[in-house]
Amino acid sequence: MKTYNNLVEATNDLMKRGYTENLSLEGDTVDDKDKNIQMTAEDIEIDEFYRFEGASNPSDMSIVYAVTSKKYNIKGILVNAYGTYANNSSSAIAAKLNHDQVSDNLHRDDKPMQ
Repeated sequence: MKTYNNLVEATNDLMKRGYTENLSLEGDTVDDKDKNIQMTAEDIEIDEFYRFEGASNPSDMSIVYAVTSKKYNIKGILVNAYGTYANNSSSAIAAKLNHDQVSDNLHRDDKPMQ
């Protein structure tokens, strides 16, 4: 994975690499509101993620995810806060996002094969 200095740099590079859809976390789904598509945890894969910490501003604490869905032929970007401003959903989507972070840090050896 690449290293970025900030959220804007990461999202700009991901967009250049084809992650063009703007995705949002809506409870139990990741949504592409422009295409009116709601995706479940089974519909998406987390290709990459980058975490940013705002040293002086807690609202700058965010994670950007590069997400693909073969089912819907989508490549997009999902930005989510963590810490104080995090979406505290206990959904399968949240579990998948968190598992992929842990799996990546463990060289993905624990990630189930599909």
